[in-house]
Amino acid sequence: MRTENESLGNQLMLEFDRMLKVLNHQTNNQQAVPGAKLPQPELSAQQQRHTAGLMRINHTGEVCAQALYNGQAMMAKDPQTKAHLLKAAAEEHDHLNWCQSRLDELGAQVSVTNPFWYLHSFAIGSLAAFFGDPVSYGFVIETERQVESHLQEHIDDIGPQDPKSLKILQQMQADEIRHGNDAKDAGGVELPEPVKWVMTGMSKIMKMVSYRI
Repeated sequence: MRTENESLGNQLMLEFDRMLKVLNHQTNNQQAVPGAKLPQPELSAQQQRHTAGLMRINHTGEVCAQALYNGQAMMAKDPQTKAHLLKAAAEEHDHLNWCQSRLDELGAQVSVTNPFWYLHSFAIGSLAAFFGDPVSYGFVIETERQVESHLQEHIDDIGPQDPKSLKILQQMQADEIRHGNDAKDAGGVELPEPVKWVMTGMSKIMKMVSYRI
């Protein structure tokens, strides 16, 4: 029993360290930012504030993605599933960096609510994994589907006046589609409609709050 307790304690410390690295933007990943060499667009003060709000939403969304994958990986029973989820989390960390980079260029801050959303998403990921790999992958499928949809809304909203932000969002969207397809190929199942509705509702609250603070 002592070994089990020590193992759980080590795992929780590892997850706490991962959370701090996500929230404090600490990573060894050096993937180039899409559109990094493009010149800074000339945006009005209103456009800049609006774009910063959208990128803040996407940054918080990526914080949630990190937490969801990490929670699922911690509870995954199959080592292959765990490796799959951690690999996806590492790839999603690129998105976190890209959003952070664009926010820095826009002179904007990340959302102060990120710690709450991380813990919320980590709990959901852990709970999903408790019901088995098909359900866990099902959460990935639905999450990526909803992220793909809201990214398209942001792409349409930003338009060609800000090609730097546009390049980031387009690459993120392509990656999200791939992650959703990978989860489906791994055996993910469609979630019940009520679960999808709850996920959509929480996503709307997150977007509303993150856009402003």
